[in-house]
Amino acid sequence: QVQLVESGGGLVQAGGSLRLSCAASGSVFNAMGWYRQAPGKQRELVATITSGGSTDYADSVKGRFIISRDNAKNTAYLQMNRLKPEDTAVYYCNGKLLKWLDYWGQGTQVTVSS
Repeated sequence: QVQLVESGGGLVQAGGSLRLSCAASGSVFNAMGWYRQAPGKQRELVATITSGGSTDYADSVKGRFIISRDNAKNTAYLQMNRLKPEDTAVYYCNGKLLKWLDYWGQGTQVTVSS
């Protein structure tokens, strides 16, 4: 079975850093990414990375967050720096097969305090 297991969420003070991990199993994904959803808001793209290492970021996190992946371990990471209270959300790991087949992790809570 295909699974994405996230870890690394928690409570951090504004300006601090946190690293999220997403361990994938059962498949190698063409692309992996991180999305987030805050209460009362739509889920939004944070960052994506292809198997070849090409990355894209939301404007709101550009320059602060770094997405990476270790293909040997089939794991994606999201290094979050200079965190802001606006970054508070549930963060979801995504894995994409082909063009239309998506898998999702269970989500991990990130809370940034003032």
